[in-house]
Amino acid sequence: MGNPAGVRRDFAALEERRLEAARLLRAGLSQSEVARKVGVHRQSVSRWARELDISGVHGLRKAERTGRPPKLTAVQMRAIERALKRGPEVFGFSTGLWTAARVRELIEQRTGVRYHEAHVWRILRKLNWSC
Repeated sequence: MGNPAGVRRDFAALEERRLEAARLLRAGLSQSEVARKVGVHRQSVSRWARELDISGVHGLRKAERTGRPPKLTAVQMRAIERALKRGPEVFGFSTGLWTAARVRELIEQRTGVRYHEAHVWRILRKLNWSC
């Protein structure tokens, strides 16, 4: 299942829904009733009830960030953006066009972090840069 492409999940709202379900379960409602009230499948409520029994409400709180931590800090990302705005000529390139290879080189020079050219577009997208 999951979300449609490009739609981000609202983790705070999902946590709030789990906590509401926990409150209703503790109030004595059945799993089916809780599922109807919070708008989820009963199997989700069953999982949450099991987690509630094992870990308490803390187990239903949102998880920390998942996946690999970013290589670049927020400060480094801002520095990269400032450098991009200055233009490629300032950094010794012959034309005013930023290519993936040039951006990769800039990132490595500025931060010491090496990316594959194919990954550079993700960083540019995070900075709201486009082709």
